[in-house]
Amino acid sequence: MKILVVLIFLAAYILLVLKKGHPFIILGGAIAALFASRSLGLNEALSSINYNVLGVFWGTMVLSGLFINSSVPAYLATKLVDRSKNVGLAMLSVCLLAGFISAFVENVATVLIVAPIAFEVAKKLKTNPVPFLIGIAVSANLQGCATMVGDSPSIILALSSGMSFMDFFWMKGRPGITFAVELGAIAAFYVLYILFKKYKQPVALLEEVKVKTWFPTILLTLMMLSLAASSFIKDKHPYTIAFICIIYGIIGLVWHEIKHKESISLVKDLDWHTFFFLIGIFILVGTLSQRGIVGDVANFIIKHTQGNQFIAFTIIIWLSVILSAFIDNIPYTIAMIPVAKLVAQSLGVGPELFLFGLLIGTSLGGNITPIGASANVVAVGLLRKHGHHVKFMDFVRIGRAL
Repeated sequence: MKILVVLIFLAAYILLVLKKGHPFIILGGAIAALFASRSLGLNEALSSINYNVLGVFWGTMVLSGLFINSSVPAYLATKLVDRSKNVGLAMLSVCLLAGFISAFVENVATVLIVAPIAFEVAKKLKTNPVPFLIGIAVSANLQGCATMVGDSPSIILALSSGMSFMDFFWMKGRPGITFAVELGAIAAFYVLYILFKKYKQPVALLEEVKVKTWFPTILLTLMMLSLAASSFIKDKHPYTIAFICIIYGIIGLVWHEIKHKESISLVKDLDWHTFFFLIGIFILVGTLSQRGIVGDVANFIIKHTQGNQFIAFTIIIWLSVILSAFIDNIPYTIAMIPVAKLVAQSLGVGPELFLFGLLIGTSLGGNITPIGASANVVAVGLLRKHGHHVKFMDFVRIGRAL
């Protein structure tokens, strides 16, 4: 039974990585095979789905869409560019903005928000936009794990482990992952400064962007504050965080319907692909846990660490860096969370260190190749649409440096 489940899982994973078919068809076929082989039952499939993650993802997705349409990000980007002394500093400023936005908005959305400004600057100054777009994607990936709602893996890890919004800032009386991410970001932005400093041309003023409305920004801010406040509520409902995000998402949709009469197009343009992709991955990975395969992987790591926490942490973080450079970080994170928990349990320590190590590893690894993270794929796709073909190794050279 275990061997069959592993073979079905690996076949689906390889097809997803190689993009041999539509992801929904691949996942649907894999899940159907699990049902047909009686390796998976309906109740097991439904219990594998993390509804908390889906609620948070949906609410954040709605507000991100409204935030993009409000023109606030583009407005902030043009203000930063107009205040820069040269093209290099303008590039760095927009990358900094991308990093800031991605701490609160999903990484792909961040790239879509900031990319038009990057192309506008490059066009006016006749500058190659390739390093600019790669810098934006990398910045978004780095900062995506700084907060609980910064990226899908952060949401998944937090809600699968009972972490709150504030735990990313302060965990059990100690600084959380946010501070480690920011220290890494300082080093990364210094590398970007080195890469961009050769662009010394003066900056041409961009056409002023008018903000359509500040209301989505207010909603996004209120959602963050509500999530932070919920961290201090004892014995709260397990779906509290999801409820908060869903409520703000509904408020945003209702406001959009009343003010703009375009709710249908907004709903249609949301990232439903990732939403349903998550459901399929939850079921597929859940089968590995239910059949004891995740435990076997954890025991393998435990055996080779010989009870040493440092070695265990090092294996998890570097395994994540290497594999997430070539594997989408969403399914990888879902698969590795239970492994990290079991390793921590065997060592008699809390799982937080290993879980945060897993998250940092996937973020760093996702920067290495153009297929390591969804934001990279989107950035390369946008460049292709504008007539710039990015070679695999060209991306690796910048991504590896960061």
